[in-house]
Amino acid sequence: MAKSGKSSKASKSGRAGRSTAGVIELPGGTRPDGPVAGVYYIDTGDCELLPDPDNNNGWLLKINGVLSSHIDLADPLFLDFEYMRWIAALVESRWPRETKPKLRALHLGGGACSMARYFNAAYPDARQVVVELDRKLADYVRGWFELPRAPLLRIRVGEARAVTESLTPGTRDLIIRDVFAGAFTPRALTTREFNDHADAVLAPDGLYVVNSGDAPDLKNARADAATIADTFEHTMIIADPAMLKGRRYGNMIMAGSHVPFGDDPTLARKLLGGAVPAHIWNDAQVRAFAAGTPVRHDPPAASPE
Repeated sequence: MAKSGKSSKASKSGRAGRSTAGVIELPGGTRPDGPVAGVYYIDTGDCELLPDPDNNNGWLLKINGVLSSHIDLADPLFLDFEYMRWIAALVESRWPRETKPKLRALHLGGGACSMARYFNAAYPDARQVVVELDRKLADYVRGWFELPRAPLLRIRVGEARAVTESLTPGTRDLIIRDVFAGAFTPRALTTREFNDHADAVLAPDGLYVVNSGDAPDLKNARADAATIADTFEHTMIIADPAMLKGRRYGNMIMAGSHVPFGDDPTLARKLLGGAVPAHIWNDAQVRAFAAGTPVRHDPPAASPE
C-alpha cells in the first residue's frame, strides 16, 4: 500500500486534538469527539490512530499492528493507498461521476471507511452500507472522522458473509470485498458459494470488486481469480507490473461482472498516472492466469450423527 506524498492543505481540523500516542479508554457507550492519537482497545484486539507525518490533515489507522486505512479530513476525494485509487478509477469507469448515478454500494470490511467516504463525495446521491465486524471500532470511526449519516452511509456491525446472505437479491450495484485477517481474506469470503451470494445481491449490471493480497508465489491470487472467473462472465485484474510478475508482496484488484468491462482508455491512463502505475488484465488474461487452479469451495457440510 504505497503512500503518495501528496502535499496537504491547511485546515482548522488538522492538528487539533492530537496528543502523544498512548492507551486511551473511553467510557462504555461513548464516542470520541474527533481524532486523538493513541492506542484503543476494540472488540477484536486493538487499533492505533496515528497522525500522518506527511499531511497535516491526514490520519493513519492500524488494526492489530497492521496498517489498515488512511483518512484526509480536509479532502474525502484523496485516497492515500494506491489500491483504493485503482478501485475508485474502475468504479468511475463503470459509472462516470457526471451521470450522477444513485449508486447502491456494499462495503465488506470497514476500517476507517475511506472508500465509502470517497464515494459519498464522488456520488452525492449514493446509498452505502459498510459491514464492520468490530462494534467498538465502528463507534470510534464514527466519532473520529465525521462520516455521513444514514441513509447516505450506514455502518452495519456483523460478519460479512452473514450480512451478505441476509440481503435482498438485486439491491446493490457495487460490492467491494476488502476484509483481511492478517495477510489474507478469511476463506469463507473467497469461495464460489460466497461469490454466488454476492452475485445474487447485485443488480444485473452490478460490479463485484475484491482486494486480493498475496505473496510473490501468487497462489492466493490465482485461486481468487479462478473463483471469480467461475462465478462471473467477465473479469478484470488491476495491479502494478511487479505484482503481476510475482516479484513482491502486495495487492491485486480483481473484478467480476455479467456486463463486459470494455476498453476504456481513460481508465488505462488513470491507472498509469499514479505514484505506482498499474496495468489492466482483461478477461482472457485473467482466465489464462487462473488456468489449472482449483476453484475454492466451502468445506463439505458435516454429516448428521
